[in-house]
Amino acid sequence: MEIQYLPVAASRLPSIDFQHLGFGEVFSDHMFIMEFDGGAWKSARIVPFGPIEILPSACCLHYGQIVFEGIKAFRTASGSVQIFRPDKYHERFNRSCRRLCIPEIDFDTFLTALRELVAKDRDWVPRQKGYSLYIRPFVFATDSYIGVRVSKTYRFLIITSPVGAYYKEGFNPVSLVTSTEYIRAAPGGLGMAKTPANYAATLLPAQEAIQKGFSQILWLDASEKRYIEEVGTMNIFFCVAGRLLTPSLEGTILAGITRDSVIRIAKDWGIPLEERKISIEEILEASRKGSLQEVFGTGTAAVISPVGLIRHREESITINGGQTGPLAKKFYEEITGIQYGEKPDRFHWCVSVD
Repeated sequence: MEIQYLPVAASRLPSIDFQHLGFGEVFSDHMFIMEFDGGAWKSARIVPFGPIEILPSACCLHYGQIVFEGIKAFRTASGSVQIFRPDKYHERFNRSCRRLCIPEIDFDTFLTALRELVAKDRDWVPRQKGYSLYIRPFVFATDSYIGVRVSKTYRFLIITSPVGAYYKEGFNPVSLVTSTEYIRAAPGGLGMAKTPANYAATLLPAQEAIQKGFSQILWLDASEKRYIEEVGTMNIFFCVAGRLLTPSLEGTILAGITRDSVIRIAKDWGIPLEERKISIEEILEASRKGSLQEVFGTGTAAVISPVGLIRHREESITINGGQTGPLAKKFYEEITGIQYGEKPDRFHWCVSVD
């Protein structure tokens, strides 16, 4: 793929405080763009980050035909830059595109775009541990048409952002609360697709949870509001009596790449693991019996996020004394060790941009 390159006149790097980065607030110098028209992706280019022109009648603004992803690039101990598991993110991106009737992008094009953009802005990849370059590929429909139909034209972009910790708690336990009023996804819906509608539906309940002093919602199934599915921005794991449990993927749960990484590592370590339906009652009962050892979330943004408290209806349980557990810490150190090049990449998950 030939990519045209238009560099910025002057980099904004000198104005960025890399010691105090938030998440998704600062953006790098350049972005990648290409369009789909006439049945093919074309006009690939890297240009200065900035406003894009879009018609107010663009159907994506009215009917939500949009898909996005979240990937990370890391500065290794040797100073090189690598992207973590781009193949798995590409697979999920295309699964989401199929669900939203958006043309897929082949892996070579996807990876080339990622590598070229990150290479051009490699100085934006933070150098300190715990920081990374967040990569946001996204695609949206561009037909100028106000009516419910599949668009014939699309625009694909990639923007990047140097980031710090996602949760204000950092690598410290968060608190979760279930919702008996709202649902995140129903069977046959968009639960498995990474599309804005999935997140828009969670904003109000998440805001209400924060107002009550919790970090996020622990979502239950739409039918019985009994079975645990995921957290607002993470998949969820429970360590019960030495066994690692996580809800099975049944079309309503986003297939997290960090979730998959934890499963692969757990199997490699010989940790008993079950992917199945898990009721909230089972977890509460495990807590009462003293067999609930740890709970942690997994996601690209936070990697591993320990859970210190869960509230369901009128009952609250504290996990591991409200402290980060040894298994969550071990997974966090293993995954980040691979990402930062401090541990062997035995699963061949990282792709160099150098």
